[in-house]
Formats: sequence, C-alpha cells, structure tokens
Amino acid sequence: MKIKPSLSDLLNSSFRSILKNKGRTLLTSLGIIIGVSSVILLTSIGNGLKSYVSDQFETLGANTIFVSPGMIFSEGGRFNQGAEQFLSLSFDKKDISNLSRNFRSDTIIPLSQTSAEVKALNKTLRSISIIGTTDDYGQEGNATPDPKNGRWFSAEESAKGSKVAILGSNVATDLFGNVNPLGRKIIIKGKTLKVIGIANQQGSSFGGQPVDDYIYVPLDIVHSLSGNEDINSIQIKTPSKDEVPQRKLEIEEVLLDRYEKDTFTVFDSSQLLSSINNIISVLTVALTGIAAISLIVGGIGIMNIMLVTVSERTREIGLRKAIGAYPRAILVQFLIEATILSGIGGIIGILLGTLGSLAINNFFPTNVTLQSVILAFGVSAIVGIVFGVAPARKASKLSPIEALRYE
Repeated sequence: MKIKPSLSDLLNSSFRSILKNKGRTLLTSLGIIIGVSSVILLTSIGNGLKSYVSDQFETLGANTIFVSPGMIFSEGGRFNQGAEQFLSLSFDKKDISNLSRNFRSDTIIPLSQTSAEVKALNKTLRSISIIGTTDDYGQEGNATPDPKNGRWFSAEESAKGSKVAILGSNVATDLFGNVNPLGRKIIIKGKTLKVIGIANQQGSSFGGQPVDDYIYVPLDIVHSLSGNEDINSIQIKTPSKDEVPQRKLEIEEVLLDRYEKDTFTVFDSSQLLSSINNIISVLTVALTGIAAISLIVGGIGIMNIMLVTVSERTREIGLRKAIGAYPRAILVQFLIEATILSGIGGIIGILLGTLGSLAINNFFPTNVTLQSVILAFGVSAIVGIVFGVAPARKASKLSPIEALRYE
C-alpha cells in the first residue's frame, strides 16, 4: 500500500534533515547569502543615489533653465559622448544683454570661471576655482550666507565690480583655520579682495569638485583675473515652471542670431535629472547583475550538497519506498529541502544587506526598498527550486532494492 504523506509531514521531515547538520546548512547557504546581501546593498545604493540627486536638483528649482556651450545631450536624451560636447564656444556680455532685453520678467545669471592661486595670512592655496557671477546668484543658487556668516555682494557691488569675495566653506577653513575670515583680505593674482561672506555649505557638484571649494566674486573681477570677458554658462530663472518649455524655445531663437544650432544647449533641470538617473539605473542594473552571479554559484552549491545528501540517504530513501512512499513525495521533500536552504540564505542575506545599507547610510545615501527585498528573496527561492530539481529527481527515481543494498 502506498503512503501519501501530508505537506506538513514533508515540511517537518525536511526541517529535521536540514537541522541535523547546522554547519553544513550555513556553508551551503553561503553563496545565496553573499548574493542576496550584495543585491540588496547595490540596489539600496542606487536608490539612495537617485534620491540624493533628486533632492539636489530640487534646490535648483523646476523653473531654472541652463544655457551651456556645446551639445550636452544626444538625440536620445543621453549625455553626448562625442566631440560636439566640448566645443570652445563662450558666451559674452552681449548675450546677457540680449536675453535680459527679451525676457524682462526672468532673472538672467551669467557664470564665468577661472582658477588661480589664493593667498591669505600665511597660507597659499593653488588652483582654486574662482566663480564670477551677479548679485542674483546668491539667492537663486542657494549660496547666500547665513546672517552670522556675512552677506552676498549687492547689485551695486556687482555692477561696479567691487573687490569683494564670498568664500566656499572649505576654502574659508583651509585659508583661515579657526580665524574668522569676515572682513579680512585675500590676494588673487595681485588683486586684494575683501571677504564679506562665507557661502552656505552645499556639498559636491556633479562631475566636478565640491562647490564648497569655490570663491565667488563679481563677474568683472573674474574677467580681470582671466584677461577675457568670456561667460562659461548662463542660468535663467523664469517666474514659474509652467513657462519653462516655451521659454527654452524662445532662448534658442535669441541665441541662434549669433551662434550655430549645434554649438550650444538649452536645457532644464528635469532633462539633466533624467539623464543622470538613466546613467545611475544602468550602473545599478549592471552591478546588481554581477552580484547576482553569486546567486547562481550559491545554487550550484546547493545542488552539489543535495546530490551528496541523496547519496548519504540512499538507504533511507530505499526504506521509505519499500514501505510504500510515493516517488513524488520523495521528489517534493528534496525540493522543499533545497528551497529551505536557499530561503535561509535569502533571509540571512536580506538581514545582512539591510544592516550593511544602514551602516553605509552614515557616509553615503542608501535606500532599501520593499521591491528589492521581495525580488532578492524571490530569486533566492527560485534558485533553490531550480537547482534542487536534479537531486530531487535522482532521489525519486532510485530503485528501492538497489537503495537498500547501498553501502
């Protein structure tokens, strides 16, 4: 008479078999643990980085338009990797006048950059980035110092090209240490400038040095330091984000009077954010795919151990078949054992990955999502089932007589 055990009987039997050798169980699940924890870590870093980028762009405002030399984006919306991105076009004050005349309700902010040696007290810093801009940049660029840290230069100081400077927080510390920089002098290429403010700390910029390493001065000061009147980029703030799409087209029309179409790019923060997020997504998927190889390695480990287990339990299988166990029950039990091994590895991997993500979050933004946890655990369970099929089939097909004779 054939014996048809219940699912609970199979589960109990599977757990007893697994718990007989806890050390081997843990080592068998190690590949799954590493794979799942790696997947959780990498996806959390990718998600955290996306959130960080989005937060940074929110500070720019949805109503900000950027005008930059060269073709920043390709036709597909991705960052352009060709030579067109690096054309040597520079804007000038005439472009600022044209834009200001055509868009009187907008805030036009030119940005010009050079690098130079900076001296103060007994300190010298080499190759510091000097940003020349207008009085509007302080507020619109979220760089206006807190009241206790001085002020941004005024419209009058901007128009006159007054010899004043606002230091990035890192520059202030490197030059003056514990000494309060406000009211003190710095020397750049023989020009003496008065420090009137310390810009709010902003962290890293995309693709460049931290903005806290900059020094901000009126536009004319940078032009006198660099020896030319080039403007490297332009920011335009519209009254509302609803005007951005139409304004971009209008800005292009104004600039096309002086420049060829493919020599400059007019874009907004949403385009830049989308391109950066696409890059992050591709990198996250690629790195997660590499980490997922550990899951396959772990699955092979489970299959090998289960094959060994079948050999070790050959007489047990033969005895169970001799007293009436269905081959299907044998197959299901070994599949359950393989799935439990994989599931244990998945749970431990999720816990380790989450703890690792929390630890990394102290230094770098991370975000563990429920979707990534479900995906990682689901994949680990599938790996157990897939790689448990061969050992389970082998066990179910054993001949009872040969199994009982097995030594």
